[in-house]
Amino acid sequence: MNPALSRPLGWLTLAASLALGSTAFAADPVPMSGPKQTVDNTQPGVPGVRTCFWASGPYSGDPYLNIAWPDTNTYYWGAKFTMPEGSKLRIEGQFAHARYTSYTSYDDRGQPVETLADYLITPLPGNVNPARDGADRRAPRRSYAIDVLAGGERDTGRAEGYYVEGATSRVIHAPMNGGTQQVLLLRTYTPDRGTSITGGVPLPVPVLTLADGSVVRGAAACKALQTNQLLKVQADAFGMPVARYRELLTLPGKPDTHPATRPSTWYAQFDRKQFEGIFTGAVGNFERKSEGFYPTVDNQYIRTFINRKFGPVYVLRGTLPTTPRTMDGEPRMEVRGKDMRYWSICSQHGAANTTVVKCLNDEEVVTDKNRHYVIAFSRAADRPRTAFAECGINWLPIPDDGDGMFDPDQGNILMRNMLARPDFEHAIQRVKKTGEERAVMGDYLPAGIYMTKDIFESAYTCQSPVELARLAHEADAADAAQQAAAQAK
Repeated sequence: MNPALSRPLGWLTLAASLALGSTAFAADPVPMSGPKQTVDNTQPGVPGVRTCFWASGPYSGDPYLNIAWPDTNTYYWGAKFTMPEGSKLRIEGQFAHARYTSYTSYDDRGQPVETLADYLITPLPGNVNPARDGADRRAPRRSYAIDVLAGGERDTGRAEGYYVEGATSRVIHAPMNGGTQQVLLLRTYTPDRGTSITGGVPLPVPVLTLADGSVVRGAAACKALQTNQLLKVQADAFGMPVARYRELLTLPGKPDTHPATRPSTWYAQFDRKQFEGIFTGAVGNFERKSEGFYPTVDNQYIRTFINRKFGPVYVLRGTLPTTPRTMDGEPRMEVRGKDMRYWSICSQHGAANTTVVKCLNDEEVVTDKNRHYVIAFSRAADRPRTAFAECGINWLPIPDDGDGMFDPDQGNILMRNMLARPDFEHAIQRVKKTGEERAVMGDYLPAGIYMTKDIFESAYTCQSPVELARLAHEADAADAAQQAAAQAK
């Protein structure tokens, strides 16, 4: 999930129901081919594969569990458990056919303790880790095992958000929150087309060695780990209360477009105080750390707020960093020389209703030959007729209900940079203080302008191959007619 703000009240009830570990819809993964399938919402339960261990999830866009601003190209599962005294927990799995997977442990405030990204994990003997540079992504033998240690935070020496070449690990530390509960999240980013939301492999399996040396697996391990327990969190683990959001949105002296500005202002994510500072206008030396609400530590984030009161169509122009291509099941993982592992941009609701509407990842965004892109944001009713990928122009929807709470005109945009190359100078990871976002990121931080639909269509004509071929044919025909007329004289 994104380290953003979500509803703390209604979600506690939701979390309690999820913690019961319902097995409804726990069928085999559904192959992915384009948009998500239509779901019969008259039936109880949430669609998507789950197990007795990974009992919470999947989190993503609709129709899955949609909270804390997830990426619609990714899927998350949560596990809540208690390791018995003297036991050892091993998780056995297969590397997904996907761009990225990871495990992250959390404390009871939703803060990350440690993250174990896929490329770090040493595969079992005779197997392949397809996430490593140059690896065979289609390798049939792709198994691994990791150890979960019932300890506190471990200093791995890895800088958050950066790819560390040559680093390896097979353990993750998980604290006993409140002295009893441990929490892990499993993430799968952008599964290959034609696989499934799990990346074409089963969800990993817990293997528990008890103090007496006996080993239990699967359902028996779940029972011993008490995986059906309720999630135990502190009151502020899930974010900004609705009343606090309302207070910040309606501060005295602020315009009705608040917190959006014109031109729009981008804010790299720092700590929780900095997030409120977007609303209050407070500035200072905020701490750059993964403090948020169940953040993905390998990501760094930057956001802006927009408002339709400035204009119905918001247009972004920027430069796309280089990333590996994986969605079509490419045979080799190419990490070396790429700017980062993953990039996306999302349209979302506001800070008290943190559902995501739609994201575009680095393989979905259409660009020109120089990797420059144009993205139009608007309500569906205001979508320009040229704002289609076939025309070389991207589009993302502004929700019809705005922030989903109080301002129907608000829009919320979030950009991710994952595992940046240490020498890539324009990554979000390089921003060290509020206000230097543009200076650091340059053209990789898009610039925006408000327009009407008619002006957009006039300024951004369709550049589809069919349209360009038609125009070229008509130009040649007009030129031939002109020459024939001149000769006739």
